[in-house]
Amino acid sequence: MATIRPFKGYRPTEELCSKVAALPYDVMTSAEAREMVKDDPYSFLHVDRAEIDLPVGTDIYSEVVYKKAADNLNSMIEKGIYIRDEKPVYYIYSLKMGERVQTGLVVCTSIDEYIDGTIKKHELTRADKEQDRINHVDYCNANTGPIFLTYRDNDKVNDIIAKETAKKPVYDFVSDDGVGHKVWLVDSEETITALTQEFKNVPNLYIADGHHRNASAVKVGLKRRGEGEYDKNAEFNFYLSVLFPVSNLHIMDYNRVVKDLNGLTKEEFFAKVSEKFDVEEKPALFHPEKMHTFGMYIDKKWYCLSAKKNVVPQGDPVGELDVSILQENLLSPILGIGDPRTDKRIDFVGGIRGLEELVKDVDEKGWEVAFAMYPTTMTQLLDVADNNKIMPPKSTWFEPKLRSGIFVHKLSD
Repeated sequence: MATIRPFKGYRPTEELCSKVAALPYDVMTSAEAREMVKDDPYSFLHVDRAEIDLPVGTDIYSEVVYKKAADNLNSMIEKGIYIRDEKPVYYIYSLKMGERVQTGLVVCTSIDEYIDGTIKKHELTRADKEQDRINHVDYCNANTGPIFLTYRDNDKVNDIIAKETAKKPVYDFVSDDGVGHKVWLVDSEETITALTQEFKNVPNLYIADGHHRNASAVKVGLKRRGEGEYDKNAEFNFYLSVLFPVSNLHIMDYNRVVKDLNGLTKEEFFAKVSEKFDVEEKPALFHPEKMHTFGMYIDKKWYCLSAKKNVVPQGDPVGELDVSILQENLLSPILGIGDPRTDKRIDFVGGIRGLEELVKDVDEKGWEVAFAMYPTTMTQLLDVADNNKIMPPKSTWFEPKLRSGIFVHKLSD
């Protein structure tokens, strides 16, 4: 049973929403963020990447950055850039990229349901990244970026959302990357109650993206509970999330590039690869069209690698992932990439950048070999989470990215 709760959201005024809304803090560097907000006082990056308003070279994890984030958020509220809804409501947030639309419900979800496993995860988190967001949430006294959750489709929820989205949105704009964004306010008590009750029939929610933000929001809530009795209805027991039905979501490939051949000659490398994969040269850019096949670019040529039957584990939801097959049969034993989380000889390229980016990395940037992946499926993601397993790092790339700053959930007044 999934618990969702409406909240009194802070949100931008209609005329400023498109200027405030910003890409997530973790898809850019500090230098890129500085460039993006040059002469732009409204971007939410002034909150999510507050170091951009401090001298270049400021430690991004220092207390002064978190204090600046809180000051900037409070200033935006005081200046009227943000308004607050007078009563707890839900919102509907729809994103359109090309011909594909994904529409989700903006709610608060329960930290207790993350702890008890009702909200399921599929990735490990890093302590340093968690601590960064813990500090950010705690100093800002707010969830500033929504957690991207999914759930198995529920017909009644779909019907309610379809009815609500037939109305006029409160926001409707296209961001610089061509993604369309629409938001509807759900303030009818009857509709709020219906949605809240219907989600009690949804057995689980799943983190699609935002594992670090989710873990951090939970830890801030636990910190504020302290020892002994606490107010179970306090806002810090809940955190900002957007819930999308599985049918709306699409995972893109998350590709790999490796710096060198681990001391092997090209001939030695191909000989070792051929022990686990059938290798076929391709005349042009090659993107895998089915699971257990991989594109490989090396020395200005593309190849298709097809995993041999004895390489693919059966009945193992993690082992049969393509990212696992490549890691366990090529990246680790042949190229010496033992821990892809920390090894500096490997890098990851989101599928949104295209295969041309892999060619550029190899031909122009000094990487030796690139691998194009077949995307992990939503079914695989749910299967891993349902079995309480963990995916290898960089297994999924979701597009379009949810914007930060459209919704802010304060942990206390």
